[in-house]
Amino acid sequence: MCGIAGIVQLDSTPVAHPLIKRMTDSIAHRGPDGEGHYVEGAVGLGHRRLAVIDLSEAGHQPMLSACGRYVLTYNGEVYNFLELRAELETKGCRFRSRTDSEVVLHAFAEWGEKCVDRFNGMFAFAVWDRTARRLTVARDRHGVKPVYWYCRNGVFVFASEIKAILEHPHVSRSVSYPALDEYFTFQNIFTDLTLFEGIRLLPPGCVLTVDAEDPTGPRVHRYWDCGVAGQPLTLSDEECEEQLYHLFVQSVTRQLVSDVPVGAYLSGGLDSGSITAVAVRHLPRLSTFTGGFDLTSASGLELGYDERPHAESLANLLKTEHYESVLHAGDMEWVLPELIWHLEDLRVGQCYPNYYVARLAGKFVKVVLSGAGGDELFGGYPWRYYRGLDSGGRDEYFRRYYQFWQRLVPDEDKRRLFNAGTYRGVGDHSTFDVFRSVFDGWSGPFRSNEDYVSASLYFEQKTFLHGLLVVEDKLSMAHSLETRVPFLDRDLVDFAMRLPVRHKLSNLDRTVRLDENLPGKRRLYELETNDGKALLRRAMSRLIPRETAGRAKQGFSAPDASWFRGESIDYLNRLLRNRKAMIYEFLDPDYVASVLDEHCSGRVNRRLLIWSFLSFEWWCRRFLG
Repeated sequence: MCGIAGIVQLDSTPVAHPLIKRMTDSIAHRGPDGEGHYVEGAVGLGHRRLAVIDLSEAGHQPMLSACGRYVLTYNGEVYNFLELRAELETKGCRFRSRTDSEVVLHAFAEWGEKCVDRFNGMFAFAVWDRTARRLTVARDRHGVKPVYWYCRNGVFVFASEIKAILEHPHVSRSVSYPALDEYFTFQNIFTDLTLFEGIRLLPPGCVLTVDAEDPTGPRVHRYWDCGVAGQPLTLSDEECEEQLYHLFVQSVTRQLVSDVPVGAYLSGGLDSGSITAVAVRHLPRLSTFTGGFDLTSASGLELGYDERPHAESLANLLKTEHYESVLHAGDMEWVLPELIWHLEDLRVGQCYPNYYVARLAGKFVKVVLSGAGGDELFGGYPWRYYRGLDSGGRDEYFRRYYQFWQRLVPDEDKRRLFNAGTYRGVGDHSTFDVFRSVFDGWSGPFRSNEDYVSASLYFEQKTFLHGLLVVEDKLSMAHSLETRVPFLDRDLVDFAMRLPVRHKLSNLDRTVRLDENLPGKRRLYELETNDGKALLRRAMSRLIPRETAGRAKQGFSAPDASWFRGESIDYLNRLLRNRKAMIYEFLDPDYVASVLDEHCSGRVNRRLLIWSFLSFEWWCRRFLG
């Protein structure tokens, strides 16, 4: 896992080597094991290396092909690289290293940008074709690895992180009002925008090309979309269970390839427990990591937030070397400035507990396995999908599901949220249109409840899961830690997408509605109906105790609803009730104060919105201040 960066001067002015070095220096945390730069006229590529496979100098990048035509800078892991290497060797390719990086380079030389169709893994890479004078930038199917880009004023710049792009003197720092509107609606950004005006995130499953002499700039096209699933499986229940088990074990085993220590996150629940159970079969004395919380000041359902006992029990059963981190209320305040600097692209919910656990893991291993993707593929959030049930067609489904996904501020409150200047800047930008556009790649019908659930699963893979992956990349790489996600193995995903809904949810006739802000919503939901991930639970019972596979899983969240009313209240007041806070260049202070009053009085749980206010304040300080 690494950091990549590069420049193409579309006006043919030469790239300065010190500029490329400043870009890679800004993301040195992504690759402390080496750096490299390639500069030729109007093109420059940079690389920071986190050595995981073939630790020798043969893996140095940017990497030049044997024919001298192609130059690669690459971030990721292609897990089927040995199979691809064997195929390429039959075509006459000769290899100088044992890296997957060189396989990617040869694959591009052989098949061009269509090589991405053959890759099973996570990646973001750029290849400079010295003959055609064309740069190709690609991102993996789900967007596990990010790549950002900027193209204005005769310059094209790309990098693994935004802070590297900001090193270019032509890139200014200002806020994108449409992106800000999306963020404070969805607590996420569904388009390719970022909060930085002019800087975009290449969407998952896409390839970008830019020609050095073409002033029209880059062209982006999609090579894969999770909405194209093929025909539903017609296997029996027993056959589906058997195939899921086989594909899952294959996926985890495939992702253990490494020349450095590998560990696993372990919450004590279904997803991480199943991954760990497979990994311990192949790795002696696997290290596992979990996070817990000091609950002395928590109340209500938040008293059940600490999953350490479950994790410890499973670690003891599987004989792992287990490590824990315990968080207290003041830990959020301490880490926010550093966290937001690394995160830079604000998305989804409270992530500072994940930052601490990644820091813990990074002290012991270079690679860690994560359970991300299990919920989105196999139906782990039933209370969300049920919001769209019994709709009268596509339009009603869109209206109802959009209403639910306004996680922070509904449209009718936007005039109160934004100050006058920001509201004018947002203009006629429509977050409903943004929401609806997510389904542009969805080809399924909207006739039955099964259709509505399938559409919801598609939506969450494209939006919520993508947000989680962007955050996970930043938090792990902040500690020079590579996170792998076995649930997003290509073969396993293709199988999951073809599974009929009845294998994921079995209680479509029961509608349970819960407030997304509500602490412990998963537990409350499962008191009503133990639904979601039905087939996965059965299949994984072969690996972990049946009671673990069937346990109601609590998401990894701190008891912030309680802390925001108690131990952290002085911190909130200090930052957010200060009329000179930087967020008030964009937001209305009276609206923010009313949200704090609602939460602190106990009338409404506004923890998600308060977290976003804190994050945006520190974002302004770190990047605009």
